[in-house]
Amino acid sequence: MALFEGYERRIAKITAVLAKYGIASLEEARALCEAKGVDLYGIVKGIQPICFENACWAYILGGAIALKKGETKAVEIARSLGEGLQAFCIPGSVAEDRKVGIGHGNLASMLLSEETKCFAFLAGHESFAAAEGAIGLAKSANKARTEPLRVILNGLGKDAAQIISRINGFTYVQTQFDYASGDLAIVREVAYSKGEKAKVRCYGADDVREGVAINHHEGVDVSITGNSTNPTRFQHPVAGTYKKECQEQGKKYFSVASGGGTGRTLHPDNMAAGPASYGMTDTMGRMHSDAQFAGSSSVPAHVEMMGFLGMGNNPMVGASVAVAVALEGALRQS
Repeated sequence: MALFEGYERRIAKITAVLAKYGIASLEEARALCEAKGVDLYGIVKGIQPICFENACWAYILGGAIALKKGETKAVEIARSLGEGLQAFCIPGSVAEDRKVGIGHGNLASMLLSEETKCFAFLAGHESFAAAEGAIGLAKSANKARTEPLRVILNGLGKDAAQIISRINGFTYVQTQFDYASGDLAIVREVAYSKGEKAKVRCYGADDVREGVAINHHEGVDVSITGNSTNPTRFQHPVAGTYKKECQEQGKKYFSVASGGGTGRTLHPDNMAAGPASYGMTDTMGRMHSDAQFAGSSSVPAHVEMMGFLGMGNNPMVGASVAVAVALEGALRQS
């Protein structure tokens, strides 16, 4: 019985990578990780329970690669996880062409680096995937950092932001933007828990200008857009505008576009070309991003369709960091 979805189309590449690192099989890779007391399968499922089996096995392969290399620091392990994810990309696919697996590993490594101070999910708050990714980061990243990583959600709708904060235990930050002066005011902050989740600050904006101002207020260094909700009205325009202003200020900003696009969220008139409708958000992402992912920020099947793994890009960010930190912790104790 096949271990995961798309087994026949993936296994040749995976076997080559296993051989490169002297690992006999994926089962042996799992045993290597479990011998260190780490259940990578469980960690990944815990971030996004609806993820596919292939996502879990890809992280298992990445973890085994890190162990074979003798890596002990999460910031290094994360990059090796990217090798495992890349091995699972289907040959000839969008994901393979963009090196999305390597990109995810590099992004996780960046979030574990002390140089990155603030990470933002630029996603519509209607998307629980951003929350899943944020929770994964909040629980894990700071265990491997000296200075805590600040994590924010920044998207359309103040009511939506408060609802998602209350459900997940985040801190809701209500803002008021002065369109005449360009000033952003904090109206109130409400923490809906007392633990790690409360450290995630959740903002709702009325429009792009306020979203950009929120990024400046928090000093966002790295962000990932989501395409699932209002991609042309908020996520990509905020990232692109903020990047332009950061360049004018001489500030470093790394922008990730989570994009194969979702044409079905656009007006029907934009979808006449069928699959070509994906081109709109894909093109927007290319205009601002330093790295472009493939597929939905949230829906596993859509990311799988791009030849990658059955896991939303936003939860995958949380999973990459969580797995890297768990392995570092286990190796520190052994």
